[in-house]
Amino acid sequence: MISDENESIETLESPENSAVIEIQNLKKDFGNKTVLRDINLILNKGENLVILGQSGTGKSVLIKCIVGLIQIDEGKLIVLGEDLSTLKEKELIQVYRKIGFLFQSGALYDSMTVRENLEFPLKRQLRMKNQEEMDLLVKEALHDVGLDDAIDKSPSELSGGMRKRLGLARTLIVKPEIMLYDEPTTGLDPITSREISNLIMEVQKNHTTSSIIITHDIECARLTANRIIVIKDGVCAVEGIFSELENSTDPWIKSFFE
Repeated sequence: MISDENESIETLESPENSAVIEIQNLKKDFGNKTVLRDINLILNKGENLVILGQSGTGKSVLIKCIVGLIQIDEGKLIVLGEDLSTLKEKELIQVYRKIGFLFQSGALYDSMTVRENLEFPLKRQLRMKNQEEMDLLVKEALHDVGLDDAIDKSPSELSGGMRKRLGLARTLIVKPEIMLYDEPTTGLDPITSREISNLIMEVQKNHTTSSIIITHDIECARLTANRIIVIKDGVCAVEGIFSELENSTDPWIKSFFE
């Protein structure tokens, strides 16, 4: 059901659903500006949670806090049952290895081939040395995103949509339990955007991942979301499924769907 910012937001917790991420009273300031004032949300196992909000509301800041790229000022981040504030560095690294992050840019290495981009996390994160095993994983990852023939190309030879696919393949190759997508369809044409949205759904189905998807793309939200949260004034102001928000009579909520 839709909730407003003055009410506690209901979650999808049930005997079948357990939280893989729980955020409690998270606050983040940049100088004198408070970006995230009091964020409370739960990501349940196996669901796609879409986060909407106007530009500058802190959506990307939020997922960067989850992976430790930005330090929070107050609150709790509980990931896979672990309170991150209580963990030592080595323990934090073990948790972060279970989280995949698809950056807006894809964060690819243009000096490396597609093959080398995919081998990089296998060598660095998983400490793999067996070339035959790496070759198999690389081919599987490329096949999953429809880039079988791109293995020896450089990222600069790929289209924007293909680069997004490669970024997704590189993230998935280490088998993360949680996926974080930061504006996965930004800069893409409608057809390619739909292809990326369909891939996100395939990832959820085939890899049983739990995902947070930051997007301005309402079509992406419609295709991928099991649940949607809208951030306003630094809090999770509204929650519901796509059809509930789309049919809302609240002018502010309706503005996202016009």
